Amino acid sequence: MKKILILALLQVSTFYAFSQKYLSEIQAFEAKDSIDMPASGKILLVGSSTFRLWTTFKEDLKEFPVINRGFGGSQMSDLNFFFERIVTKYQPKVILVYEGGNDLNAGESPDSIFREFKEFVQKVKKQLPNTVVGFCSVRPSLARTHIIAKEKDLNQQVEKYCKKTKNVYFLDIQKDFYLPNGELMSDIFVADKLHLNAKGYSIWAEATRKFLRKEYR
Repeated sequence: MKKILILALLQVSTFYAFSQKYLSEIQAFEAKDSIDMPASGKILLVGSSTFRLWTTFKEDLKEFPVINRGFGGSQMSDLNFFFERIVTKYQPKVILVYEGGNDLNAGESPDSIFREFKEFVQKVKKQLPNTVVGFCSVRPSLARTHIIAKEKDLNQQVEKYCKKTKNVYFLDIQKDFYLPNGELMSDIFVADKLHLNAKGYSIWAEATRKFLRKEYR
């Protein structure tokens, strides 16, 4: 029993230390908010670098009021850890989530990430009961072809869950990155073959706009 308790404490300590590496980014958001706090009822983007590096999001989503709080190479567990500091405080009408890719690449299972997403949804339903959640499908990349099967597994689990959960939706964006012959596009990434270039973000933005036109009224 003592050994199990020690292992559990070590796991909590390791997770806490890992999440703390993003603390400077979270504090930067808070410093910005202290000067100009966004109004409630907006669209909140939260998640990893696909959002953080979306430098044209204001222009791409100019018809909508958007707050971008993408941070580092974050994972779903990090988003849950900082929930009150980067989600609740904004009282958003719609939340778009992009997490999962970094988690899978780090060795976490689709089942585990799915459980963490459900934890996120429960936090939203408890603290922001009228808020809509949209999970942006984990997208493929040339740099991570070794986890494409796991990405599809996670996406399928989340999509199935969203279909039966009120105010929670699945944005099937990943399908738009494939050619008609089923081959992943090669010209939508920057040099690292992981992150999106302007063409990639153009595809991402179009899918996002279609969803928001339905759900943000």
